[in-house]
Amino acid sequence: MDRHHGAMPRMRGFAGERISVLARPLLREALGLPLTSRLLVTDCGYFPDAADHRRSRTEGSPQAIVIVCVDGAGWCRLPSGRSEVAAGQALVIPPGVPHSYGAAADDPWTIWWLHVGGEDVAELVGATLADPERPVVPVGDVYQAVALIDDVLTRMERDDSVRSRQAAAGAAWHLLALLAAGQTGAPASRNEAIQQAEQYLRDHLGARTSVAELAALARLSPSHFAALFRRATGTGVLQYQTRLRMSRARELLDTTALAVAEIARTLGYADPFYFSRQFRSVHGTSPTAYRVQRKG
Repeated sequence: MDRHHGAMPRMRGFAGERISVLARPLLREALGLPLTSRLLVTDCGYFPDAADHRRSRTEGSPQAIVIVCVDGAGWCRLPSGRSEVAAGQALVIPPGVPHSYGAAADDPWTIWWLHVGGEDVAELVGATLADPERPVVPVGDVYQAVALIDDVLTRMERDDSVRSRQAAAGAAWHLLALLAAGQTGAPASRNEAIQQAEQYLRDHLGARTSVAELAALARLSPSHFAALFRRATGTGVLQYQTRLRMSRARELLDTTALAVAEIARTLGYADPFYFSRQFRSVHGTSPTAYRVQRKG
């Protein structure tokens, strides 16, 4: 799944991608330690709008591969045949199974993915796949699945300490259990989907999330999702996210000594001047002027 393994690697990444790979000497060490000997995340990532993405492994992967599709579509071919992968579905490939997979040419997928190894992988994958020859399963709660992979990725991006590896393993275990349960779980109602979208935005203040991505997670068309969201919140998705970010910015200005540029970066703004303009549009004053105001 990662760009370091398998055939046909891309010479460039995908705009906005995130990826983390555990150094192979650490992999061998981790598989000999408690907890991570049972389940270990070796690679993980996020590929948005991954046009031309394709991987092929004629002898399979040493680890199980889990790919959650949140938008667009893709495909997978195993010795048993070809399967299509749609938004709201997960592709689960057991270790050692020859395979190839990729993004649909006309509607490339956006995916969150990870590779897992360890003693318990076979049992966990077996619980997830009712039929090993049918590797595509529904995701009962796509928001939670994405949040779990994001947690894995964030921890692995932070450092490669034993503690981070253990925490990532815990989130991956939760994900596989969620996928196993998702085959019998019912999709969330529309009201629940909007509430989940609101919580997702609160939990991902530093990431620019599109209407299309949230709609795909809710399994609704973008136009229908946008209408339901506006009806529930009184505003559009992007405006809602901006308000959440500016509320958090105000909190950081009040409670920390972080520079304005650092607060901007924390909230996903590469340009501190644009961040300041957004802050002024919401709060009526600049971040610097707000910070020196008397309050309380």
